[in-house]
Amino acid sequence: MRKISQLASSLTLLALTASLAACGGGGTNTSTNSTSGTTEGARQVPLSGNVAVTGAGASFPAPLYQNWLVQLNREVPQLQINYQSVGSGAGVEQFTQGTIDFGASDVAMTDKEMANVKDGVLLLPMTAGSIAVAYNLPGVEGLKLSRDAFIGIFKGEITKWNDPQIAAANPDLKLPDTPITVVHRADGSGTTGIFTMHLSAISPEWKKSIGQGKTVQWPTSKGKFLGGRGNEGVTATIKQNEGTIGYIEYGFAKNNGLAMAALENKEGKFTLPDEAAASATLASEPLPEDMRLFFSDPPGETSYPIVTYSWMLMHKSYPDKDKAIGIEAMIEYGLTTGQKQSAALGYVPLPPEVVKKVAAVADQISPDYTIKVE
Repeated sequence: MRKISQLASSLTLLALTASLAACGGGGTNTSTNSTSGTTEGARQVPLSGNVAVTGAGASFPAPLYQNWLVQLNREVPQLQINYQSVGSGAGVEQFTQGTIDFGASDVAMTDKEMANVKDGVLLLPMTAGSIAVAYNLPGVEGLKLSRDAFIGIFKGEITKWNDPQIAAANPDLKLPDTPITVVHRADGSGTTGIFTMHLSAISPEWKKSIGQGKTVQWPTSKGKFLGGRGNEGVTATIKQNEGTIGYIEYGFAKNNGLAMAALENKEGKFTLPDEAAASATLASEPLPEDMRLFFSDPPGETSYPIVTYSWMLMHKSYPDKDKAIGIEAMIEYGLTTGQKQSAALGYVPLPPEVVKKVAAVADQISPDYTIKVE
């Protein structure tokens, strides 16, 4: 487990380093507010001194958020924002307890959860992306998984790679007689919540026997299962073990060179979790006023079936004036320059109408700062 943890950390660092190189530094100034003490050409943020903000939560958007925060700090050296990838479940818990300034989750908080948070909650979708089904099977590329095969694998009922249900959709592939090892999240995870929501939507049997949630009871008595903490841990486990298959955020699979299966969607078409297919899914339904939208089984021939928004969790107000300004500046950066960096890291840029809606809601956090979006 120690080796896996070390590899996971290395993978995250490599992904972030690659993202910084790909995206470059800095961004355009999208605010007209005055500043004090920042360097010439920096983003204009009216802070009275150094400000520290802490956040934690979902591992799904962690490489993107960490990239944003590095770039924002270069533009506003007074603003130090730290984000820890601890999983959606822990992020919601810490935000509710008030031990962090903002949280992040791939599953929007429920009304009941929000009622437990002092100072109110704003749910802000800041990015979106696909949950890829990645696998490690040397020599096998272009794998397709029908719904029956997909469900059977994760229920532990299909245990060999050359099972007839897998082979039926892959007549041109030479599938080995190798045992399948399913890799899943071992921590409370929004990624698991979205993944099992889709499985519950397409399989009444799955919904009844396993169900959906940030944590579920995997059928370990039927097949071989391994757990990993965070998208980082699942990625590392798949990468170092042949015969494995698991669910991770598309950017983790893309940046670490993992093979990804094409999944059968609602229309019976096989699609990959790339930006085009994820964008088609987002376009299938508008974002409602409460900012909560889930795609359990999206329509459309080009849609990828497992796509989610990922939310930042903010208070409606903050007692610390500078902290409130800094948080709005972070949101503004993410909605403007940050969206332009999304695709390079494997995320889907938010639709323009969603950007405007999020900016309007977030602008209430500080009366001393105005979020500007195009």
